Amino acid sequence: MAIKFHLAGVMGHPVMHSRSPLMHGYWFEQQGIKGAYLPLDIAPNNLKAALRALPVLGFQGCNLTIPHKQAALKIVDVCDDVARKIGAISCVVVQSDGTLFGTNNDWLGFLGNLNQEFPHWQKEINSAVVIGAGGGARAICYALIQAGIGAITVVNRTEKTAQKLAKDLGHPITVQNWDHRHAILALADLVVNTTNQGMVGQPALDLKISHLNPNAIVADIIYTPLLSPFLVAAAQRGNRTINGLGMLLHQGIPAWEKWFGRSPTVDETLVSVMKKDLLR
Repeated sequence: MAIKFHLAGVMGHPVMHSRSPLMHGYWFEQQGIKGAYLPLDIAPNNLKAALRALPVLGFQGCNLTIPHKQAALKIVDVCDDVARKIGAISCVVVQSDGTLFGTNNDWLGFLGNLNQEFPHWQKEINSAVVIGAGGGARAICYALIQAGIGAITVVNRTEKTAQKLAKDLGHPITVQNWDHRHAILALADLVVNTTNQGMVGQPALDLKISHLNPNAIVADIIYTPLLSPFLVAAAQRGNRTINGLGMLLHQGIPAWEKWFGRSPTVDETLVSVMKKDLLR
């Protein structure tokens, strides 16, 4: 009997900086199966051809990262309500008939990260403030809605973009003017930065945290660096913090379940391996 070789990858442009291959390589060993997860640098004008090539090349699927998540909505054969609500696809699955199915697992990654770090967080969180209104913010807001958080406030430099997010998700999300971003932190049990501000090579997030609720959980969806200036400042005030590495790890689990029918685990060794690579 032939041994099945499992094949998946991540499409982006650029993509060689991605830590996903390290994570998935670890899981192939953890699960004791043969396979590979490849970084695929695909220019935007080649995305359709690359996705359509997946079944021919024997891929079970792929992840999508910047700048392909929104464009893929018009390419896959079918996508679920999650992808449509969030407005982006993070995971493509090659179905048994060769057609392409698209979904978004980023929201599951965010919830999985919170659940692992703070198992009782849902009992403590009644209100959340989300900074930003891009694709990351959409996934986070969707996650918070699914978790039953009733009071969600979105603040973004371009208020029109935040208003569209609130309308598309079909949930009573409050939109605040960017000028109010400092003061509204006093009312939040959870604050999430979904922008790229604070990432390596980017300026720090323009947010004063003097009004921050001292009991609030402070999250950042970036993980380079592991501690953004925003998280460092919050930790110095005594707030509990969480970075985006766990979100990356936990969004991979549902992808594996769809691609390979396996449920890998985020264990301490994997977290250590990823952190060492990021700190290198």
